[in-house]
Amino acid sequence: MDYHASCVRNVAFIGHGGNGKTSLTEALLFLNGNISKAGRTENGDTVSDFDAEEIKRKISVSLSVVPVEADGFKINILDCPGYFDFEGSVINALEVADGAVIVAAASGIDVGCEKALALTRLKKKPRIVFINQMDKEHASFDNTLAELRQACGSGIVPILYPIMNGNTMTGFVDLVDLTAYTFDGEKRIKCEIPKDIEETVHTQRSSLMETAAENDEELMEKVIMGEELEPDEIIKGLKLGIADSSAVPVLCGSAIDFKGVRLLQETVKRFIPSSEGKVFEGVDGIRECTENAPFSAYVFKTVCDPFAGKLSLFQVRSGVLDADSTVNNANESKQEKISGLFVVRGKTQTPVKTLYAGDIGAAARLQYTLTGHTLYSGEKIEYVQPEMPWPGMRLAVTPKKQGDEDKVFSGLRRLIEEDNTLKLEKNSETNEMLLMGLGDMHLDVTLAKLKEKYNGEAVLKVPSVPYRETIKKSVKAQGKYKKQSGGHGQYGDCWIEFNPSDKEFEFVDKVVGGAVPRSYIPAVEKGLLDCMKKGVLAGFPVTGISCTLYDGSYHPVDSSEMAFKAAASIAYKTGCAGANPVLLEPIYSVEVTVPDEFMGDVIGDINKRRGRILGMTPVAGGQRIDGEVPLAEMFYYATDLRSLTQGRGKYTMEFARYEEMPANLAQKVAAENSAE
Repeated sequence: MDYHASCVRNVAFIGHGGNGKTSLTEALLFLNGNISKAGRTENGDTVSDFDAEEIKRKISVSLSVVPVEADGFKINILDCPGYFDFEGSVINALEVADGAVIVAAASGIDVGCEKALALTRLKKKPRIVFINQMDKEHASFDNTLAELRQACGSGIVPILYPIMNGNTMTGFVDLVDLTAYTFDGEKRIKCEIPKDIEETVHTQRSSLMETAAENDEELMEKVIMGEELEPDEIIKGLKLGIADSSAVPVLCGSAIDFKGVRLLQETVKRFIPSSEGKVFEGVDGIRECTENAPFSAYVFKTVCDPFAGKLSLFQVRSGVLDADSTVNNANESKQEKISGLFVVRGKTQTPVKTLYAGDIGAAARLQYTLTGHTLYSGEKIEYVQPEMPWPGMRLAVTPKKQGDEDKVFSGLRRLIEEDNTLKLEKNSETNEMLLMGLGDMHLDVTLAKLKEKYNGEAVLKVPSVPYRETIKKSVKAQGKYKKQSGGHGQYGDCWIEFNPSDKEFEFVDKVVGGAVPRSYIPAVEKGLLDCMKKGVLAGFPVTGISCTLYDGSYHPVDSSEMAFKAAASIAYKTGCAGANPVLLEPIYSVEVTVPDEFMGDVIGDINKRRGRILGMTPVAGGQRIDGEVPLAEMFYYATDLRSLTQGRGKYTMEFARYEEMPANLAQKVAAENSAE
C-alpha cells in the first residue's frame, strides 16, 4: 500500500555488536504478521542478515532496510552493523533516519552503545534506548540505567520499569500512566504494582516528570509547585525533549522472548517525529518534505550484484516519484531513467508504482548514481554528503593467481560502489595497489565478498615503504667512458662534485674553456637524473643532492651524447658510494583522539613505534595527541589502537617529510633489498 510521510518512521537500529538489533527487528516483523516465523542470527535465517558473509560470520556486516507494517503505519528499520569496522553503514543510515533506537545490553553499556549515544547527540537525532536481553544472567536494569546516565547525563529517563522474578522479566510498570502489566505470551495483562518496587517506581516517575517539564515552562511551574503531571502532559514534554535529542527515553525487554517489543513499537510511533514538513538543506537550496514540492531523493546505499545489476536505495525527501519517470542526478549532471521502482525488505524487492515524500525505496540499474548522490526534478538541489570515517587500515592487494588482475580489480571497484568507506588507489612510487578500509575485519569481509560475488581471489600484505636515499658529505668523482671497437668509438669524460642539498635535485654547470662541449652538457644532466631513480645503497630513489659539472674532456670524433650519459652514470656511482649514503624513511604527522584514561597506554605505544609526541590538546571526550611516527610502524595501527582503547580511540595521519633512518634498521632494509 501507499504510505505518506505522516505514517512513516525511518529508524536506525544501532549499538554494539551482539546486543540484538537484528533479533529485535525479527521480533517486530513477527509480532506484526510481516513474517510467519522469527529467524535467529545463529541459524542464518533472519530477514536483515541475508548476505553470505553475514550468515557465515553470524554478524551484520552491512546496512539493511526492513519495513515493519501494521495498521496503515510503516517503520522503515535501518538495521546497522555493530562492529566498528562497519561504522560507515551507521553514518549512512543516520543520514536518512528520523530517529534512532540504541540497543543496549542489560549486563551494562559497552563501547558501541557509548559511541551510538555520542553520534546521535552530535547529529541531534531523536533517540530511544532499548535495554535488551533482560532475561539473561547478570541482567540489571538499574545498573545499566545508572551507566547510561553516567555516559549521557540527566536526559536519560526510563518510561517503564521492569517487574522481575529472578532472572525473568515477567512484566513492567508503564511510568507515564503508572500502570503495571504482566506478560501472557504476546499479550499484556494489567496488574498491581509489586510492593517491593513501589518506591523505586515513584522515584523513577518523578525523574520522568522532571525531564518532561524541562522542555515546557508551564509544566516546569507545575512540577515546582509539587503537582503531578498528567500522562498527556508527560508525553507533550517528552516529545519536545526527544525532538531536540535532549531527552532519551529508556525501555527494556527481551527481543528473543518478544517482551517489551510492542511497547517499543508504540514508543517509536508516539515519540519519533516523522519527516513530514521537515526542511532538508542542500548546498544550493532547500526542499520541504511534502508531496507538493518538486521531487528530490538522497541515495544512502548501493547494492551491486554481478547478475541482477545495481540497486540504489534512497529516501524520498520531497515530492513524489513514479515508476518509469526520468530524474536528474545532481552530482553527475546526468539524467537517469527510473525503469524499476521497489521497496525492499532485506533481500526481497517488491515493485511499486509510486513512492511518497518521507518513504524509503530503491531503483534498479541507475547508470551514473552512487551512494551520496542526489536525484531531483525541477530546480536543482544537491544534498550534502556526511563525512565518512578515515580509512586507517591500508594494505597492498594483489591477485592470488596470475592473470586475474582484471577480475580482482574490477570486482573491488564494484564493491567500493557499495561501500563508500573503502578506497582503492595505486601508489605511484611503489606501483602497488592499496586497499583501504576501517579495520582488518572490514578488509577481510571485502575479500570474501570479492570471491563470492565476482570469483576473484586476492591476498593482502604489508605495503612496501617508499624509502629514499641521500648523501651526507661532499665528494668529487670522475666518470670516464671509453670504448673502441673499430670505426668510430665512444668517449665521454666528466668531473662532477656531489653535495647534500635542500632541494630534491639540483644540476649546476660550471664548465669553463669548453672542456665539455655545450651540446653534451644536457646529456650529463639526463644521465644523472636517470641514475637517481636507483640509489647505490639499497636501490631506492635518491633525493637531496646537488651535482656540479666542473670539468671533463671530449674527443672530436668519438664523443657523443650516449657516451657522456654513460660517463655521468659512472661518476654518479663512484661519487655517491663515497659520499656517505644514508636511507631516508617517510615520517607522518599523526593525530590520535582518545579518552583520558587511555592516554598513558597510547603515548607509550607511540614511543615504541619510534614516534615523537609533539603535544596534547583537550577535546570533547578526551585528548588529542599530536605526534610524528615513521610510516613503517603504522600499517596495523588501526587494529592496535582499537585494542589499546577498547574501540574508543581514532586517528588520522598525513605525510610530513623524509628523515634519516637509524643505522641498524637501515642496514636491515638495505640487506633485504640487496637480496631481492
